Amino acid sequence: MLDRVDVHCIWVSQAVLNLLPEPIPDVPGGEVVRDPGMGVFCDNAMDMVMALWPKPDSKKKQRFVKSAMGKLNEVGIVGIHDAGVTPENLDLYKTLAGTEDWTVRVYAMVECYERNTFCPSEVERYTSPDGSLMIKSVKLFADGALGSWGSALLDPYTDRPETSGSLLVNASELVYDTVAWAKQGFQVNIHAIGDLANRYAVDAIVSALRLLCPNEPLSVCQSYHRFRIEHAQIIHPDDQARIHAVGIIPSIQPTHATSDMAYAEKRLGKERTAKEAYRMRSLLDVRPVLGSDFPVEPPNPFQGMYAAITRRSPHTGKGTDDAPEGWHTDEALTLDQAIRGFTEGPAYGGFTKGKTGVIKPGAYADWVVLDAPLGGALDVEDLRSLRVRETWVAGKKVYSRYS
Repeated sequence: MLDRVDVHCIWVSQAVLNLLPEPIPDVPGGEVVRDPGMGVFCDNAMDMVMALWPKPDSKKKQRFVKSAMGKLNEVGIVGIHDAGVTPENLDLYKTLAGTEDWTVRVYAMVECYERNTFCPSEVERYTSPDGSLMIKSVKLFADGALGSWGSALLDPYTDRPETSGSLLVNASELVYDTVAWAKQGFQVNIHAIGDLANRYAVDAIVSALRLLCPNEPLSVCQSYHRFRIEHAQIIHPDDQARIHAVGIIPSIQPTHATSDMAYAEKRLGKERTAKEAYRMRSLLDVRPVLGSDFPVEPPNPFQGMYAAITRRSPHTGKGTDDAPEGWHTDEALTLDQAIRGFTEGPAYGGFTKGKTGVIKPGAYADWVVLDAPLGGALDVEDLRSLRVRETWVAGKKVYSRYS
């Protein structure tokens, strides 16, 4: 089995196909690609294959976690928002948090074994005594990915007019799940890439806020609950206005824009791209959370900052043939805005404001030592190759390039 870079499609061998029921059924919210031949499964259709996938045992998972955290420390990451953790893996996290191998603070989002469901009997809110693990949010999925024509659009794809993408959950179920989790005290984070998915995400969040705070303005209620839209890549102007009015937090990955710029306009057309796609600067007032979406993109935050500032690829330093100096630079950020998006943004969006994303008395003792200071004489091009000398978490050195 090979999975697509966005993890929304898989390609399997004939040996795997032989294990599946015959005939292989169509799946709501997914696609079984049948032409020119069988083997590719997207979004919800992947579940039938993944049910057969040999699962790693607990010891192997522990090795994976230790290895991954070490690699994150190498690029200066002291904390992550882990967007989708099953109850079994949450139990593993609780066991590991606070041990020598746990070197990254984790804000974990619950993902039920059955995606887009309500499973309160399987999880509980939890914060470790040292703040190294927080479980108080949930991840829902409205649609698939743009690259595999899976993001749900209001109008058909420009380069595949026979489809408008796939909703992974219907609108009423998304509202129900959002409200149900919110009433249990969980922050709700909804994966939404296409403009239809983002509309449904905004609808669900607004419905939840109205029920949670019937006598308060939506924006005030949102300041308590801090509901988020993960990715928020393509948003109709009407829904952008609602996001601003309510204060819904967009969780944005700047390198998605620079990775997708080679084909995004082919998928969306010029007008939709210009008005709706890959907003950053215009969403600053709603305190966006900036990140990488690793392992879909490399985790290096400085490459993410470069992409946010220049709207060029951090791997090549180039834009597109039509926009070599940067793709839709009207949505680019300043260095200060990008730094705040990768530090203060996640702190607010993860309910750790004042404890993470800052270096000051009362905050956690997490910091990095770089080869050069951010800002000042640092050329923006040097962000692409900026290296970390040391990473410290909870006052302990967890990475040193010289050790």
